[in-house]
Amino acid sequence: MGLFSFLKGKGKKLGTEATPAKAELEAELDTLGLDKSGVEIEVEPDSSKVKIKGQPKDQETREKMILAVGNIEGVAEVEDEAEGPSPTFHEVKEGENLWKIAEATLGDGSRYTEIFEANKPMLSDPDKIYPGQVLRIPA
Repeated sequence: MGLFSFLKGKGKKLGTEATPAKAELEAELDTLGLDKSGVEIEVEPDSSKVKIKGQPKDQETREKMILAVGNIEGVAEVEDEAEGPSPTFHEVKEGENLWKIAEATLGDGSRYTEIFEANKPMLSDPDKIYPGQVLRIPA
């Protein structure tokens, strides 16, 4: 369980509204192939906060859902109400690449492929990350 912060003005643009609608977020999860069974998405009215309720099928799916929703333009916070260990995330800073992030978080830059794999399908290319994006760091 936790509250995770994201940069509201950064990320994938889904629609014309300042904060994406529940249906748009659910469609994005479907597009990414993330199993939503056992989970409910709730967008707080007049807010940039999204709640993920219920229990995803596993920890990896839980973490990817938090990132997929949080890295959408207009979302500033994701509140995760699922039980389980707290995920480890990293916000990309200006000038960072996956190699530098792997050095800082995993102790070895050559392990950047583990971070790339842990963030699929949200990442399609290891060279296409941007400042403000939040990435999942594998255990």
